[in-house]
Amino acid sequence: MDILITGTSSGIGKAAAEKFLAEGHTVWGFDVQGPSIQAPAYRHFSVDITRPDLFPEGLLPEVLVNNAGVQDSPDDILVNLKGTMNITERYAFGNPRIRAVVMVGSASAHTGSEFPAYAASKGGLLAYTKNVANRLAPQATCNSIDPGGVLTELNACVISDPVLWARIMELTPLKRWATPEEIAEWIYFVGITNRFMTGQNLLIDGGEAGDTHFVWPEK
Repeated sequence: MDILITGTSSGIGKAAAEKFLAEGHTVWGFDVQGPSIQAPAYRHFSVDITRPDLFPEGLLPEVLVNNAGVQDSPDDILVNLKGTMNITERYAFGNPRIRAVVMVGSASAHTGSEFPAYAASKGGLLAYTKNVANRLAPQATCNSIDPGGVLTELNACVISDPVLWARIMELTPLKRWATPEEIAEWIYFVGITNRFMTGQNLLIDGGEAGDTHFVWPEK
């Protein structure tokens, strides 16, 4: 199958691309950064998801994974919400081959914990997931995978701080964070294996949503 994934140069997006490739699929990766994957079935596109006028033409993915995003930036809503809408409206709708759209949301959309614009952008993504699910049915499904803490470069400032990390672990019943590869497994299941669930927002956070104190370095 042909899979389009945004944000494939690092973190969850890269892990998702590698998972789909390992399972024998073709992957088209979109990212503002250069490629970090070298594989015969992988093709990288330098794409800013906020610039739909510059999107590549002629791509008809069977599965679309919206992973690209930013955190605590002036563009959280522009990239995380509007950028995702740009990609979805272009590559899912009017596409006779689409069978699944997977949004990568955030636990903060469920709890409100984290930076205000980031939480708002991801909260909007949850509602947009349901909107897309309704509009794509019965042709395709659309669901979101909403991780809590994930061991990515983006979170290095708390992962590497013993005091902050201890506080986070106090709030997390499973006493660890997910790896990008674990989240990629969920993305793969929802995008490929699943054929009946749609319009759902799946919280994958190790139980942390039970206590929504946001831990981050002081500025």
